[in-house]
Amino acid sequence: MWHPWAKSTVRIHTASPNKNFSCSSFKDIQHICKDETEAQIPKKSSIFHRVRIATAVLRSWSAQAAQQEESYEASALEEPLTPSEPLISIPGAETRIVVYLTSLRVVRSTFEDCRAVRSILRGFRVSMDERDLAMDSGFLEELQGILGQTKLTLPRVFIRGRYIGGAEEIKHLNEIGELKQFIEGLPAADAGVCDMCGGYRFILCHECNGSHKCYSEKDETVGFRSCTGCNENGLVRCPSCSSMPV
Repeated sequence: MWHPWAKSTVRIHTASPNKNFSCSSFKDIQHICKDETEAQIPKKSSIFHRVRIATAVLRSWSAQAAQQEESYEASALEEPLTPSEPLISIPGAETRIVVYLTSLRVVRSTFEDCRAVRSILRGFRVSMDERDLAMDSGFLEELQGILGQTKLTLPRVFIRGRYIGGAEEIKHLNEIGELKQFIEGLPAADAGVCDMCGGYRFILCHECNGSHKCYSEKDETVGFRSCTGCNENGLVRCPSCSSMPV
């Protein structure tokens, strides 16, 4: 049989509780840890403060951009734009403006550029020779020979026989006031419209009546031949208001 449990005579001494000790609850410990963490992490700036800083930076950038633009415009006014180099000129055109353009509306941007340049130059009311490539394809070969290029864009402007440029150059010169200096002193244009051509600067050929074909019975060749006195459209330049090609 099992022996009955005997009561132990060993006395266990337990420390008496300290009256000054106080145990904090779990919530108090969590609160203390949270306070320490928040003390270590710096507080983020408010949204209004950040917006204020961004606005100040944008204003400073805008002021710098405006100053750079003003300095650029001032330098552009001090240094006048000169025609493109190398120097290209048309002999015998020192007293007028020569413009190579087109009246066809096939390419709208080209037509708009030609119309804008012609309107600007006509506003000065000086002598101007308009050479429309749509009226005479010979002007294209003439312009290619002058510039030494096969692929060309229109319009092309010559003032006092000197090549100035295309639409962009004329518009820019007109905006900054330099175009007036190039044109100043040229003879004034005739008032009104030409009675012979009505302002078109071309008239019908008298030999073929505009058909560009002539009947010939000379030599052994009998029949129609191409008229040599006009262009492919059966037109000749108006002798009253148009200058002959150089």
